[in-house]
This record gives sequence, structure tokens and C-alpha cells, in this order.
Amino acid sequence: MKRAGCAEHRRTARGRGSDFVAFFRAWMGDPLRVASVMPSGEGLARLITSEVTPATGPVLELGPGTGVFTRALLARGVAERDLTLIEFGAEFAGMLTRRFPEARIVQADAAKLKQCRLYDGAPAGAVISGLPVLSMPARKVMAILTGAFGYLKPGGAFYQFTYGPRCPISRRILDRLGLKAVKIGSTRRNLPPASVYRITRRPALKSVVAA
Repeated sequence: MKRAGCAEHRRTARGRGSDFVAFFRAWMGDPLRVASVMPSGEGLARLITSEVTPATGPVLELGPGTGVFTRALLARGVAERDLTLIEFGAEFAGMLTRRFPEARIVQADAAKLKQCRLYDGAPAGAVISGLPVLSMPARKVMAILTGAFGYLKPGGAFYQFTYGPRCPISRRILDRLGLKAVKIGSTRRNLPPASVYRITRRPALKSVVAA
């Protein structure tokens, strides 16, 4: 048992090492797209997936990279077949296909979610975003959110992490799309430290009829 445990530890260490190399190469090639020299840590992965359960329904993940958040979703009990992973980078899309053969892997720009026609209707219960939205123009962020919420069922949530001190989606964009953001937590067990926000639709205003 001890030898088996040591072997598993070595495989995990090698996997993390290869993930770092892949991430670093992708960052060197396009730093604005990747926006980090290393994959997110397990603490952040647990935090951003903490409100997702098997009952959530299909989960849409944007910018999964090497699959750190994807593994956390599986650990939460989400079935691999219920995952749709949207990855722009060909190097990461190939890696994800090998690692998660039962998931649906779509190599596409997340800003074009509307055109992807991922679902018939809006069955998704959650969107997990690993996208570097702070480095994106406002128009692209709005396209991503509009496309994602088009697939989210009522009550569904969009989860976004940030390394910054406040929500990475501006108040102007939230107001324009009728959304609200709530910080669900922070973790210092990530390099750099990160926070996660839950973004949901605002309740529809009830019309008031004068007496």
C-alpha cells in the first residue's frame, strides 16, 4: 500500500509539473488570453465549485485550461457527461479531451457562446468561469455573459474568480444586463490570492398598480 501511495504521489507531481509547463507556454504565446503563468490552485477550485452539487444540472465551464476546476466539479459529484467545457486554446482542448473523455469539449471563443447552440433551451444550472475577464474589453465581457445566461435556467448562477480587490465585472455591465454579483469567499491558498463572485439575474420588478 505504501509503494502504491508513493507511486500515485509521483504521478500527481508529474501531472502538476506538466500542467505548469503547458500553462507557462500558453502564457508566453498569448499573455492576455491566459493571463497567468500557472494553473489555479486546488483551494480556489474548491471555492468556485462549492455551491455546485449533482442536483445543479448540466454545468458549463469556460476557459477550463488544464482542468483544475473540472476535477473539482467531479469531486463535488457532478457527472462527467454533464460537463460542457469551452476552451479556445488548441493545446488545452486536446489535453481536456484526453483527461475527460465523457465530457463535451468545444474549442471555441467564449464570446461566441450564442452561436454554439450548446443546449436545446436553458437547462444549465451553473457556469464556472476561469476566463481572465479583467483583461477583456467590455463588449467581449457582455457577449460572454449574454451567451452564458442564455443557457442558464432560472435561478442558475455564473461563478467568476478574480485576483483583484473587487468584482471583475463592472457595475455598468451588471446594470445593463440586469445582473447582480455577490462575493462568496476568498482564498489565500492560491498564488496569487483570489476571490469568487456569484453572478445571478436580478429579480424582475413587480409592477405597482395605483389604488
